[in-house]
Parts: sequence; structure tokens; C-alpha cells
Amino acid sequence: MALQDKWQTRPRSRDRPLRYGGGLSTRPSAPPPPMARFLTIALLLIGGAWTASAQAPWIDPADDAKYLGPPTPLVWTLEQKVAGFRNYEKVLPARRVPAGDSAYPLPKAERELGPVELVAGGKTISLEEYFVQTNLAGLLVVQDGKIVYERYGLGNTADTRWVSYSVAKSATSLLIGAAIEDGYIRDLDVKVSDYLPRMKGSPYDQTSLRALMQMASGVAWDETYDDPKSDVSTADWSTLALEARLRGKRRVAEPGVRFNYNTAETNLVGTLLRSAIGNNLATYLSEKIWRPFGMESDAYWSLTEPGGGEFGGCCISATLRDYARLGLFALSGGRLPDGTRALPEGWMHELTTPSPARPDYGLLWWLPPHGGYAASGIFGQRIYIHPEHRVVIAQHAARAGAVGWGEIQVAMESAVTQALARRDR
Repeated sequence: MALQDKWQTRPRSRDRPLRYGGGLSTRPSAPPPPMARFLTIALLLIGGAWTASAQAPWIDPADDAKYLGPPTPLVWTLEQKVAGFRNYEKVLPARRVPAGDSAYPLPKAERELGPVELVAGGKTISLEEYFVQTNLAGLLVVQDGKIVYERYGLGNTADTRWVSYSVAKSATSLLIGAAIEDGYIRDLDVKVSDYLPRMKGSPYDQTSLRALMQMASGVAWDETYDDPKSDVSTADWSTLALEARLRGKRRVAEPGVRFNYNTAETNLVGTLLRSAIGNNLATYLSEKIWRPFGMESDAYWSLTEPGGGEFGGCCISATLRDYARLGLFALSGGRLPDGTRALPEGWMHELTTPSPARPDYGLLWWLPPHGGYAASGIFGQRIYIHPEHRVVIAQHAARAGAVGWGEIQVAMESAVTQALARRDR
């Protein structure tokens, strides 16, 4: 059974105060898994010491309805995040991604690691402190297809679905590969308006699918999450309204030259994909990956409007173990358990080749400095893959800030991977 804070499963009266930090800061919890007892992380700090987030509350899932917020997740309180992130399909419209009849096995092989330090100056914390202080709802480490570490907090269990935010961008990149393999899309150099006639006469006539996926279209967009006047905060995300907004944007650079993170354009990637395959993304994800690879639970993919298309750049709600399975699918190069290739040969290499505009970004995948590649979403959602050491790290979180966690995130992933690499020797 996956480790949880031991009082997490106890009933809690609605009149009792919320517990914070998964409970670890207020009363004893179950002993941490073997890795947590031995793993130490020294953080690389730039511009001052890293400080813990405001702590997210432990909430009994039976009480979630009490804390669900309005359909504006960027301004949710921590309580609303915890309840809302695991009930996203109840707050915003979504389409189910059915799982199959049998699950890809993830056997347990929890192990103790020798002492590990990532000495980079400033401050040292344990993995347990990392789990609490960065508001994790779940952390899962897989090596060689086996679970070596699994822990849950904030009321979550192994069966809890949790929203991915921009981790979905990387999932969309996998489906683009499937569509190329299936012959629906010629290649990455097609122009956006070739598949979306409504974008003709706009800057997207000159923008390739490749440039969109590199976040380098050269079209203006402001993705400042905490600015209420930014594009990302003021956009109407319904498909036609968003396309109209993008058509009116001006070009500020040639395609492929300037990196500018843009969720709207990954929604455009999703719209292009739906146009190419003539189907919904949730259905295609189920048919190409979710069912045949063996995801254990149904997922949900949020829609831009009721009955509309899925967000190409956001919001697949899935369990932590299915996050990890998606990482294993990528690690396999897009091969199914029976050896069938679902993605073009070399597709993961294509996706994880540094782009000219930003060397730590490929095609909808981040490329951390310690190697490997990562799917990353705001508030701490993450799938990290290190092919050389056959490691997948999956994470659910409810961090106070949308972004700004890169250094501590990378420190954890590097330390865990190095510890497992030592065990390989």
C-alpha cells in the first residue's frame, strides 16, 4: 500500500480546523519511505535562500465540495486548490479518457539509498521536508518499471485524480507523433493555416507546427499568471474566441527565433490535431495510449467550453501512477507493452532535441540541466524522465505560486536520480 500521512484516512469533522503540510508539521506521521530517511538535498540558490511555500491544508476528500472554488483556478486559495485540483472535472467541463481492462504493472521495489547530498550551497533539506514544504500531494519514483518510492499527502491516495496543467502539453506532443505515424499530419513543418483555414491571413500563415511546439511562433503573447491584465488572464478560452484573439496578434519575431511561453498556441496545436484526426483529443489519447499502454484509471481532459474541444495545452486529470505510466510510455520511445510502435521511430529524440530559441526546451518538453526531460505544469505538476538511468519521477502538488519552483524541483530530481544511479554501480 502506498504511504500516506497516517491520520490522513481518519474521518474529520467539518468543525475541526484544517491540518497543514499534509499533517507533518503538526503531529507525527507514518515513517517516511526508505528513500526519505536517507536522501538529503542541498539546494542551489540564486539571489537568496529558498523559503518554504505557504502550506497547503490536508482536506478529507469527503469534504471537498465545501472548498471548491469558482471556475477561475489561477486565483484559488490553497484550500480551493487542494479540493479543486482533485475534482477539476466538477469545476470545469471535461471529457473522459477511458482506461482499458488491464493495467500496466508497477510492482513495488522500495529500497534504501545510501546518504545523498547535492552540495550546491545555501541550504540543506531532506526529502521529507521537500515533500511538506513544497506542498506535495503525491511523489512517485519508478526505476526499471518498479516503484522505489511512493508517498501521498493533502488527503490524496493512489486512486486520486489530480489536474496536470501544462503536463498536458507534453501529452499533446505525443499525440502529434501518433497522428504523424497514422498519416493524419505530414510532418512538423506544415503551416498552421494549412490545417486551420480560419487562421489564414494572420501571422500563422508563416508559422509551422514545429515553431508552435517550440514556443517560438514569433507572435506576441503575455503569459504572466499573476497579472490580471495579461493575455493568459484575460483570454476567452473557447476555441473560436481564442482563434480570433490570436489572429489579431502582431508578429514580433521570425518563427523559430524567440522563445515565448504561450499556452494559447498549444491550444492551437490541439485544435490543429483535432482538425487533422477528425476526432476529440480525449478519444484519441484513449485509443493510442491510455488503453493500449495500460493506464489503470480513467482520466479527464478539460474542455475549452461545454461540449467543445480539449485544451491542447492544459489540464488532464489523472492518478499519480498513471502520470508515471505516461512517463514510462515516453521512456519506451512510444512503444506499447506488446512492442507495437505508437509513435514514429525517433519521435522522443525529436521532441527532446534543444530548440534554437531556447536550449532547455524542445518540442513541448523541458530539458533540465542534469539530463533527461520533463513535462511540467504550474503549481508543481511534473513528470521527469531520465533515460540513461531508467528513472521516472511523477509529482502532484498544490504550491502557493504558479511558477518559481524550478531550482528546488531540479535539485530533488537530480539528487534522486544520482542516488539511484549509484545503486546501479
